[in-house]
Amino acid sequence: MFSVGHPAPADIKKDGSAFDLPIAMGILASTGQMHSIQHLKRFMLVGELGLDGGLRPVRGALSIAIAARDAGLAGLILPDENVAEAAVVEGVEVRGARTLLQVVRFLEGAGSLPAASVDREALFRTASTYDTDFADVRGQEHVKRALEVAAAGAHNILMVGPPGSGKTMLARRIPGILPPLTLEEALETTKIHSVAGLLGNGRSLVATRPFRAPHHTISDAGLIGGGSNPRPGEVSLAHHGVLFMDELPEFRRNVLEVLRQPLEDHEVCLARASISLTYPAKFMLAAAMNPCPCGHHGDAQRHCTCSPQAVQRYMARVSGPLLDRIDLHVEVPAVPFRELTDGRAGEPSEAIRERVRRAREVQLTRFAKRPDVHANAHMSPRDLHHFCRIGEAGDALLRTAIARLGFSARAYHRVLKIARTIADLEGAAEIGTAHVSEAIQYRSLDRGSAG
Repeated sequence: MFSVGHPAPADIKKDGSAFDLPIAMGILASTGQMHSIQHLKRFMLVGELGLDGGLRPVRGALSIAIAARDAGLAGLILPDENVAEAAVVEGVEVRGARTLLQVVRFLEGAGSLPAASVDREALFRTASTYDTDFADVRGQEHVKRALEVAAAGAHNILMVGPPGSGKTMLARRIPGILPPLTLEEALETTKIHSVAGLLGNGRSLVATRPFRAPHHTISDAGLIGGGSNPRPGEVSLAHHGVLFMDELPEFRRNVLEVLRQPLEDHEVCLARASISLTYPAKFMLAAAMNPCPCGHHGDAQRHCTCSPQAVQRYMARVSGPLLDRIDLHVEVPAVPFRELTDGRAGEPSEAIRERVRRAREVQLTRFAKRPDVHANAHMSPRDLHHFCRIGEAGDALLRTAIARLGFSARAYHRVLKIARTIADLEGAAEIGTAHVSEAIQYRSLDRGSAG
């Protein structure tokens, strides 16, 4: 977005209804219909104009306010409906208007548009609450533990189990156990949702970690972003949050394959003939799938009707390179009736989140000199050598697992990362045998492939 009188750089295509207001003001100024234009260049103007001269809201108000601040302008004038969102940005005056006439009178000095203000800290505290809680989940204690480990180390996780076992219910509660968003993270996330036009119902700040759950019929452009006028996709809308992909094998193969790059680089690069954009995409992947087409393979309660070949083809829909980027595989069996009827509440998300927060602080200290590594899941093989050393007993256990379960080198590295996170959760400086043993249990698909 550019202020009136500075339509540069010229090689960037400028389109969209947000330019209605600055174009109108430019016409009024150039044709001498304004008594004074001395204040015109001091403000950035943005807004869609109706036929009656009324101003209508636009997308991306937060990003526009940041651009106005960085450009050193006196302020930003935009539609009233966008004021609460734009006013979150400090260092720039934000003024809202309802009509073109109000803007003209203000710039001529004949009217006033009060500068908006907002208490960012109070707004952040009010909006940073979650509607879901792990206390509502009955049973599945080992899955809750696996999700805690995944959250503590920023590990991607795959849950495998029959329909109705609670995979979706568990996944929806992951954001509530992740460390709270910082104000800077909240602003960064809000910018993406603002550009996508998702800040409705009076919301001006995304203060909780996003949870995005695209349907398996989504296109690759819908997942990573794109279009003739590129917009962020689901992976960017999940930035600083969770991307949940239910029924993972049902997604089209090309959609799953384009997911690999943002999982690796934590950003999405969209190149078009006229423009190249980069959207952030730092998210935790939580995926779920049935163990077979009918969903009951290995289920003690119901008989599986699938042939071994059908089960193998179904599992093969998720490629090895994608599985490479998923650290934890956990089985989610059907919940026994006695656990469903147990009236006792489970451990609340707040208690789990506190343990996760402490573990993340340990990792931030550990990787303080590595700006590209923020959690255990991001460690390279060289990092494993420095930070994931295990004793003789743990080494012997891991060698046995490799020999008997057929673990690959990839699985070996994953086990070390997971064991490091488990040790961090316990506040242990060294990785012990118990940590390695638990980590091995979270590689169920490797065990299955071994035979």
